[in-house]
Amino acid sequence: MQQSVTPVAVKRHFGQWWGSGAPWVWLSAGAVAVSLIAVFGLLLLIAVRGLSCFWPADLVELQYQEPGGQVERLIGEVVESEVVSAERLHSAGLQLPPGAHRVTRYLLKEGNRDVTGMDFQVIIEPYILSRDYPATLLAVERREWGNLYGYLLNVKENGAVVATGEAAWEALQKRLRRALTLNDEIHTIEKDDIGAINYQMEGLRLERRRLELDGEDTPEALAALAEQRQELEQQYQALQLRLKDLYRAARRDSFTAEVAGGQNIEVPLAKVVRVYRPNAMSVWDKTGHYLARVWEFVADEPREANTEGGIFPAIFGTVMMVLVMSVFVTPFGVVAALYLREYAKQGVLTRLIRIAVNNLAGVPSIVYGVFGLGFFVYFLGGNLDQLFYPEALPAPTFGTPGIMWASLTLAILTLPVVIVATEEGLARVPRSVREGSLALGATKFETLWRVVLPMASPALMTGMILAVARAAGEVAPLMLVGVVKLAPSLPLDGNFPYLHLDRKFMHLGFHIYDVGFQSPNVEAARPLVYATALLLVVVIVVLNLSAVAIRNRLREKYRALES
Repeated sequence: MQQSVTPVAVKRHFGQWWGSGAPWVWLSAGAVAVSLIAVFGLLLLIAVRGLSCFWPADLVELQYQEPGGQVERLIGEVVESEVVSAERLHSAGLQLPPGAHRVTRYLLKEGNRDVTGMDFQVIIEPYILSRDYPATLLAVERREWGNLYGYLLNVKENGAVVATGEAAWEALQKRLRRALTLNDEIHTIEKDDIGAINYQMEGLRLERRRLELDGEDTPEALAALAEQRQELEQQYQALQLRLKDLYRAARRDSFTAEVAGGQNIEVPLAKVVRVYRPNAMSVWDKTGHYLARVWEFVADEPREANTEGGIFPAIFGTVMMVLVMSVFVTPFGVVAALYLREYAKQGVLTRLIRIAVNNLAGVPSIVYGVFGLGFFVYFLGGNLDQLFYPEALPAPTFGTPGIMWASLTLAILTLPVVIVATEEGLARVPRSVREGSLALGATKFETLWRVVLPMASPALMTGMILAVARAAGEVAPLMLVGVVKLAPSLPLDGNFPYLHLDRKFMHLGFHIYDVGFQSPNVEAARPLVYATALLLVVVIVVLNLSAVAIRNRLREKYRALES
């Protein structure tokens, strides 16, 4: 006999289910699931948008005619497409064929900015008369003016045509490899060799000024400096002659291309990064091209106001700033936590200090930037220049934004996280362990240094993980204390003392802001914003995984003592 379900029984069962806490378990599980989906969805979006821009898309040639206009020939790659309503296009002033309700709109990357004045053009499907994908269409990645699309006509050497037709393609590839080799040698001489000589000559100038300030500018000392300077100038002149020969050799070759408007454009090979025919490439060719561009993006330097090329200086600056910040924040955080937990008398004052430390975590980051600019740069840096670098004044050495002040500012910003995490780790160390160490004759300092602090080190690493995650993503304070759009030199190089903490640096977060909002060609730089954002996430994950690995190792090492 089936038992009837009465409203009273349903209400009783619901009350038991509600009182058991099961709804909160399901609610928590649902919240975690939604959070994970949001995180992975965001990563998938920036990965697809960012990494897809390196794939060599096919080039299309269109016959395009707007109402009342002439037939135009357009060449380029379709970047985006979307279906929009006819009313929306009517409101934009476009005339559509009768009966059209929804129309496909394309964003065509035409390149040839030096010819047309713009990289992109919006076109709509009804105006397209025909489309073709010729295998001979050429894509040229240039060092200036963005990409060039067109047909290869001929290859020239010293202004004379040496190859035309299909033979021009082979001649172009061969001469481009030569031009790239020359360009690499020019870059090495200009940046490394001449850069090192300029650095040494500046050092001699400062040394002469220091001798004058100290009253030690004897004829013998000045003669020694002059001899060193003369030797450096001779090396500089030799490099200049070599550069002159290299530039002359690099200017030898060029090629002519016919672009969409019918003009013939002559392009020097010294201004070309790569040339390819995407419509004639196989899948394997495109895969190799894609991997080469991804590697160039990670390992090369930026070009054209950060909208082209790579972002290696920004990766290097971000990682180095985080590492220097970790060196600064660790001793400060540990000492403060040891004092609050082990030495300070627990009372009103200690509670007020803890409240102040916790509240510091909620202060807007730009406030830390203002503090860093005023205290570290102007006050501390200015006084360091007066005391230790008077020969360089009025040009500042440390009295200007740099990577050391940026790291110190972020160390102050993340200090509350490290203090709280370390203090919690100290509180979890069993009292019996401390008493056992003291009973064996160790002093309190020896107990803290050799027993308590190592056992609390996993908690310290947890604080470091949180600090690294926040420091790597901060941008606002860095804009005041050291980060720049383009840094001429890395903070680490081959010039003594090798590590230059006074230099300005590039940062991935600021690079995203600069390319996305300050770039003169935002539409062209948009894929790089996604790619850089993905790379910033990868850098943070790698830094965190390194800290997690160290924490797990320490936790396993001291697990036996905790039990």
